Amino acid sequence: MISNHLLFKLASGEVFGPDQPIALKLLGSERSFQALEGVAMELEDSLYPLLKEVSIGINPYEVFQDAEWALLIGAKPRGPGMERADLLDINGKIFAEQGKALNAVASRNVKVMVVGNPCNTNALICLKNAPDIPAKNFHALTRLDENRAKCQLALKAGVFYDQVSNVTIWGNHSTTQVPDFLNARINGSPVKEVIRDTKWLQEDFTEKVQKRGGVLIKKWGRSSAASTSVSIVDGIRSLVTPTPEGDWFSSGVYTNGNPYGIAEDIVFSMPCRSKGDGDYELAMDVIFDNHLLERITKTEAELLAEKRCVAHLIGEGVAFCDLPEDTMLPGEM
Repeated sequence: MISNHLLFKLASGEVFGPDQPIALKLLGSERSFQALEGVAMELEDSLYPLLKEVSIGINPYEVFQDAEWALLIGAKPRGPGMERADLLDINGKIFAEQGKALNAVASRNVKVMVVGNPCNTNALICLKNAPDIPAKNFHALTRLDENRAKCQLALKAGVFYDQVSNVTIWGNHSTTQVPDFLNARINGSPVKEVIRDTKWLQEDFTEKVQKRGGVLIKKWGRSSAASTSVSIVDGIRSLVTPTPEGDWFSSGVYTNGNPYGIAEDIVFSMPCRSKGDGDYELAMDVIFDNHLLERITKTEAELLAEKRCVAHLIGEGVAFCDLPEDTMLPGEM
């Protein structure tokens, strides 16, 4: 469902711009191959001027050939009675194989966005299995969480969402994620000067963002496909268009060399800025208080535990799973 929304945005020029031709290579499985054929037919029938090619396949070593962008959306959902560690292992094997295929045949500067959950650790597995591609090129999607945070701050302040800036999601795409109101701004002013209800910011705001997906499932009967596809578009556009002066965006990226003291060798959502060339730098003008640091430490510990669970998939020996608690997002169920 996410792909069905996203593909037509890609083909229309909404993502990479009105002058950029695009070739779509769709990777599926034997089970989904007929659906792939159907969506390819719809794309062809839509006569998008920028869409120069649609091809489909089930072998990543063929589909990923010379790819410049890889959007890794598919992952196994969590089934009844399945432990989180089991899901990490099952999906980890998928992303290990896809990382190897990207390493073998994709462009040497391919940009990779991992959407399939648990996306932070899946992105880590993927990049560890693609040693010839810069680790900095791998992203885990946390933009939907950022968009949700902006929405809640705008609603509370009674402003339109475009007045909200400098919103960061720190850490894991799970219920330990940290929506940062300390550094966020509304109409250029610190959020805490506009919304003076500290209890709401520390409790209600954070919980609403963390659990928004679960509330949506209860209302809608399924997870958020349309808004996820919008957030993928936003995430790509943030890398191919210059970041507005003074602002930043959230993305799960590799932590080596980060200036915040976050543990290295994990994929952690942090504030990024881009010149519009597909690359990014981490924002330096960030402040921390004890409340923010405590929450960052908790989500960091979870990602380190997830990493230990998949050690066998990233070349670090025997896996050992000691996840502190089950914080899987409802959409992963």
